Amino acid sequence: MTSARAEPPARRLTARGALTRDRIVRAAAGLMHANGVAGTTMDHVIEASGTSKSQLYHYFDDKDALVVAVIKMQAARVMERHEPHLEQLSSLQGLRRWRDAVVRFVEERRGAHGCEIGSLASELADRSEPARILINATFRSWESYLAAGLRRMQDRGELDVEADVGELATGIMAAYQGGYLLSQAGRSAQPMALALDLAIRNVEALVPQPKSASGAAH
Repeated sequence: MTSARAEPPARRLTARGALTRDRIVRAAAGLMHANGVAGTTMDHVIEASGTSKSQLYHYFDDKDALVVAVIKMQAARVMERHEPHLEQLSSLQGLRRWRDAVVRFVEERRGAHGCEIGSLASELADRSEPARILINATFRSWESYLAAGLRRMQDRGELDVEADVGELATGIMAAYQGGYLLSQAGRSAQPMALALDLAIRNVEALVPQPKSASGAAH
């Protein structure tokens, strides 16, 4: 992927056509997550999706267009998995529950293939500007959920009002992505657990401490 051309307008699909297109994108997403974008050919996608070459090229002009659709699908999948934990985030306890869910997910897969979005970022961000923009938008959306939760903590008095929630959210996201990379390499959820624990400790350090009775007397 090297071009930065604008994405063509979406074709109006019949219900059957939408199902076929979705099957193609799902097959491509699975292949690209397991084998990388470079390691996935259009012929691989045709075989995995059970479609013909003419069907594939009816919905996607080229591999670049298919990759864009895969990024969007993977972004939706990732956010669907995290939204239940982050939409109502408003406390350290909620942040730890999200951390526990993440670690369980990584542990079940022993880190295999890494983050769906992170793996695409590492392969495409320096090769395709349209892909980089889409992936970056996904990260920013993800961080916005974390920042909103941290802001709710501020509103409840559980986080210093002077804390920069945007910076904290970016730090948590960096810990997540770095933890996933190490978990992928080590086939262990331990790096993810450690990375998120350290990020959450940074948040804990900004929790206002109640004044002691002796301090109040002075």
